[in-house]
Amino acid sequence: SYRLVVKMGKTQDRQKKRAPKEGFVKSSNSMNPDRKLKNVDLRGAPKARDKATIKRLQMYRTGKAKCNRYGKVIKEAVFQHSLKSGTQARVEPNQRWFGNTKVIGQKSLQKFQDEMGKVLKDPYQVVMRQTQLPISLIKEAAKNQRVHILDTEPFGSVFGSKKTRKKPNLKVASIEEFAKQAQSAEEKYDVEDDIDLVRAIPDNMDKPPQWFLKAGQSKRIWNELYKVIDSSDVVIQVLDARDPMGTRSRLIEKYMRVECPHKHLIFVLNKVDLVPVWVTQKWVAVLSQEYPSLAFHSSITNAFGKGALINLLRQFSKLHEDKKQISVGLIGFPNVGKSSIINTLRSRKVCNVAPIAGETKVWQYVTLMRRIYLIDCPGVVPPSKESDVAMVLKGCVRIEYLEMPTEYIPPMLERVKHEYLRRTYKVDDWTTPDEFMEAFARRSGKLLKGGEPDLNAVAKMILNDWQRGKIPYFVPPPGHDSHNYDRLKMVENEAMAMSIVEKAEEDEQAELERVQNKNESLPYIWQNLGKIVLSVQYTGDDDRPLEPMTQEPNDQSDVEDETAEDEIENGGENEKENEATKINDENLESLENVSDDKTNESKETEEIIGEDELSSEEEEDSTIDQTSVIKKVRRKRKPRGDDEEDTNLQVDLTSKQRRKMERDQKRKKIGSDFYEVTNVKNKNRNKVDMTDSRMGKRGHSKKKPKK
Repeated sequence: SYRLVVKMGKTQDRQKKRAPKEGFVKSSNSMNPDRKLKNVDLRGAPKARDKATIKRLQMYRTGKAKCNRYGKVIKEAVFQHSLKSGTQARVEPNQRWFGNTKVIGQKSLQKFQDEMGKVLKDPYQVVMRQTQLPISLIKEAAKNQRVHILDTEPFGSVFGSKKTRKKPNLKVASIEEFAKQAQSAEEKYDVEDDIDLVRAIPDNMDKPPQWFLKAGQSKRIWNELYKVIDSSDVVIQVLDARDPMGTRSRLIEKYMRVECPHKHLIFVLNKVDLVPVWVTQKWVAVLSQEYPSLAFHSSITNAFGKGALINLLRQFSKLHEDKKQISVGLIGFPNVGKSSIINTLRSRKVCNVAPIAGETKVWQYVTLMRRIYLIDCPGVVPPSKESDVAMVLKGCVRIEYLEMPTEYIPPMLERVKHEYLRRTYKVDDWTTPDEFMEAFARRSGKLLKGGEPDLNAVAKMILNDWQRGKIPYFVPPPGHDSHNYDRLKMVENEAMAMSIVEKAEEDEQAELERVQNKNESLPYIWQNLGKIVLSVQYTGDDDRPLEPMTQEPNDQSDVEDETAEDEIENGGENEKENEATKINDENLESLENVSDDKTNESKETEEIIGEDELSSEEEEDSTIDQTSVIKKVRRKRKPRGDDEEDTNLQVDLTSKQRRKMERDQKRKKIGSDFYEVTNVKNKNRNKVDMTDSRMGKRGHSKKKPKK
């Protein structure tokens, strides 16, 4: 017999099996808030989720309660609690539900405002995470900001059919207070600052500035600057160590402080090799009070400050760990060395550099390392009321564009010690800028024709040396004892100014003497002005004696006056007689000249080229105009006495005139042409019988045909 045994399967309570475990879950899942961060695999994400993020995501996924197949709630939803049957949930009747959840006192708020202001103003502290509190309520700028009237009182609420305002809102309570306010406004009024006044057009107006003086101010350059600032996390403003405040742009700093306060700004003091070390130390201390400042020397082989700048940029990259890389933009005036700093950091030439302004035209990205990028920007000159001299001496303008470079030498000499100029250019004896340029021109060989110095070329050379840093110069930093330096420069500038004034007075006196001597040497009609009878009497200084005449009068002046009066009385008969005698004398002289010329022609052997010989019939013709013959002969042939006159004239000629005469006599063409020196048309012209009567006429003679 067989016995059937049936074994029932083991049954377990699923609810007990699925019951959540108590305590911490050791899983490293991204939705586990209790996991250890070191076990988390980011898989390219910048950072791991925090507990708040995980709970928020779980709230999205667990919005409903979990129930089993029988409908019983296994796990409550968020903010859901199970209550026993027969009970009812209620809100505790407490006043705190309807009051402020967090209250802060005035002292705590004032302390927070002070501490926050110190942190924001401190250039060496960075606010990593912005608070959720309304910081704008505690800022001074927001408190003093003026509200526009259209925001408080729109136009429709004041005017029109739907107006609601009954009377204007005034800040005064009485007429007396309003009168005091008007009086104080009148005292503060300045006519020069009033732009609404209608002013008369002045007679003299300044010329518009030349185009090269507006370099770095165009719209294209400013667009490049804004692109660099928008793309940068850290902005480096490059300053010239010789004049840091002159090459500093307050306008750009204000723009960054207002529009993008989250960006970091630092100063780099470039070209520290051109100033003394103590000057660099003072300027770094002064600039560090506002922003982080570094001293730098741009050089691929011998740089200074390279390691400090790279370490600072690495610190900024660590502050922005949420970004894959940070961008560092370099801005500043033209010719301060922005591209040179990039080449120094890369230790090779990656940007075009030149010691002139305007070499960089557009912005460009340069990779410094994996997480740091550099952005080169063209030089920008902010609008200001500075003169053209200041723009040129700052290096913002190319020297070759200047039309009158000599105008910028005197202000340059006022800024530099004369000792440095003597040592640099080996020029010792000079008191005025013109003397300095003339001496340097003669020493360097920059001379024009006649040995005159080329001042424009020399001025361009000096200004180029100024921009390239060959002339020692620096602006003294504030807070140091500059009494000796100021006193020395004041003495030198006063001496130079006195020399300039004395030189101008000497030139003016010499010009007056030259004009006076010229007027005395000129002939003039002498008249005895003492015979003038005045119809009005003068007294005092107006009645002065006549100055003595330097030119002695002619003895025949009285006789000439009498003859002139007789001619007027005779009705001009004497004048006609004089004219007739003059004409006869001229005819006699012309005939004598013709006879002399004929005798000279017979003695001379030179041939007059280009002139036709006179035939015997034309010579015997009595109707020939003698004056025209004289002109032809004298125009082509030089008389004997001219050589003696030329020798006398050459004594009075200057060296410049003699060289001009020599140049005019020289042949301008190089080489010679065969047809210029050889007669190929009339080869036998010299062999023709000169006694032939037909040779007196031009052209070839033709035989008459026989009848």
